[in-house]
Amino acid sequence: MKTKALFLDRDGVINIDYGYVYQIEKFEFTKGVFELLRLFLENGYLLFVVTNQSGIGRGYYTQEQFLDLTDWMLEKFREENIEIVSVLHCHHAPEEQCGCRKPATGMVDEILKNNEIDLENSWLIGDKQSDIDLAINSNIKHTIAIGERKIKNATLSFKTILECKLFLEENKDIIAL
Repeated sequence: MKTKALFLDRDGVINIDYGYVYQIEKFEFTKGVFELLRLFLENGYLLFVVTNQSGIGRGYYTQEQFLDLTDWMLEKFREENIEIVSVLHCHHAPEEQCGCRKPATGMVDEILKNNEIDLENSWLIGDKQSDIDLAINSNIKHTIAIGERKIKNATLSFKTILECKLFLEENKDIIAL
C-alpha cells in the first residue's frame, strides 16, 4: 500500500534562510513549522526533507558540518514528536550539473527506491521555483510555495509557514485526501 508523503525544503521552510545555514547557533526554526508538520502527520503523511546544499560544493562548510546540524535538527523534531523519515541533500555546486540538485529529481528518485509513495496524494513545500519544479518533474501532485517571491505553478502560496499552518487548520480536508 502506498503512503502519502510531505516533501520539505529546508532553508526558508523548516528554518529561516539566512544564507548557507550550517551552524546550530544560527539555525532558527520557522514559526509554526512544528504545528504544520503535526497536521500532516495526523493525516497519515510520511515526512522527507530534500535540500540543495551547494555551500558544501562551494567550500563554505563541510559535509560533516551539514550532517552535525542535520542530526541536531532531527533530534529537535523528535523532541516535538515529529519523525522525519530521511533527509536527502545535494552537496553539488550548481555548475556541476548533477542529477540530484533541484529541480532534477535525484533526491525524490532515491526516496522512491526505499518507500512506496502515493505521489498523486503527496505534497511538497518549498520557497523557490526549483522546489516547485522538482515536484512537477517528480509527479508530486500538490505544492505549497512559501515566501514573498513569485513562484509559478504552485497549488497554494503563503507568505509564511505560520500562514500556511493556519490555513490548513481551517481547511483540513485539503490534506486529508
